[in-house]
Amino acid sequence: MKLTIPDLLDLSHTLAGEYLAQFTYPWEALAGISDWVRQLGSHLDPAEYEQRAAEVWVHKTAQVAPSAYLGAVCIIGPETEVRHGAFVRGSALVGAGCVVGNSVELKNVILFDGVQVPHYNYVGDSILGYKSHMGAGSITSNVKADKKPVVIKDGSAHYETGRKKVGAALGDFADIGCNSVLNPGTIIGRHTSVYPLSSVRGAVPPDCIYKAAGSIAERQ
Repeated sequence: MKLTIPDLLDLSHTLAGEYLAQFTYPWEALAGISDWVRQLGSHLDPAEYEQRAAEVWVHKTAQVAPSAYLGAVCIIGPETEVRHGAFVRGSALVGAGCVVGNSVELKNVILFDGVQVPHYNYVGDSILGYKSHMGAGSITSNVKADKKPVVIKDGSAHYETGRKKVGAALGDFADIGCNSVLNPGTIIGRHTSVYPLSSVRGAVPPDCIYKAAGSIAERQ
């Protein structure tokens, strides 16, 4: 499977397109998300974006529940809905037309336009592609039990990230079933679906249905 950013993501569907274009692989972009969001936020048009707190920018068409927490540094894009009890810890770029649902926690992430994380999701140190979706209770696990640097595994190919915290990269239109766990360093290809209650490791090809480890079917 090809794991490069162009293979997974259409950069026209995020304000981070220029930033991500500097890198080959998505995990290489994780270290600089906070600085990029800060730089981007300082240049947003105040006629479109309201600065609600220090280094917190919210588009005027976005809906943010009063009980949601928006921590610096973050940008909430146009027509996005941030629901009751959402916890945006910071270092987060949330695109246009997204849903950040109840009890969802985001940390050090880029959510492309149209992403849905609507119910009880944890998304950390991750990049979610255009119109990708995480079912209720599905999470990214971003730290290994032994606390060693995460290695991305794609069959016999191994990619050293040099980072102790790496969640997942979801290609455009990826769909993660309810109560699934994406283990540290998981890469999901474009248009791939993951069955509910799955525990996913490594790279899953595009245009597939992940049923279980060792059981992946091509989408018909």
